Amino acid sequence: MSQQIEIEFKNLLTKEQYDRLFLAFSVEATQIERQINHYFDTPAQHLKNVLSGLRIRMVGPHIECTLKEKTAEHQHLETTEQLNTQQAEQMLAGQSLPPLTIRERLQDLQVPLDDLQRFGTLTTDRVELPYEGGLLVFDHSFYLHCEDYEVEYETNDETFGKNIFSQFLLKYDITPKPTPKKIARFMTALQQQKG
Repeated sequence: MSQQIEIEFKNLLTKEQYDRLFLAFSVEATQIERQINHYFDTPAQHLKNVLSGLRIRMVGPHIECTLKEKTAEHQHLETTEQLNTQQAEQMLAGQSLPPLTIRERLQDLQVPLDDLQRFGTLTTDRVELPYEGGLLVFDHSFYLHCEDYEVEYETNDETFGKNIFSQFLLKYDITPKPTPKKIARFMTALQQQKG
């Protein structure tokens, strides 16, 4: 089990901006890593209502279950447990609950564990690059009938990170815009599809 505070800044991009950044940073196809994210909540959206998210992420043979809890505007507490293939398959099929440490946090959030279910999958092609003391991330995501592009900057210091990210957007002529997390964008698309 690992627990950490994640501090990140993000901005949606157009395909043209995304392609421009790939050129500017000389990104090679071999640097792209595919992530498959399976998202969970209850039918009553208990997790969404407490500004949290639960997912299983698969990157090649590596599988982990993560609970993200919002602690500040750009900060989340992440609780992560490694899973083996059987554990992941059982959880995806609704035959088992998340690992114990995550279950305990969910109970603290008063999420009814027996109501948890997978509500969708989002695939991301990700590139991670060291940048100005943090991590720069280029993401191309596919879900439902949508695809989108975004840039993220992960850092250990919110004030420093905000400054670096603002300078980055300015340097590459990208208009800052409020950017919901992937799980929120997925949920919006899911509601549109149902509606």
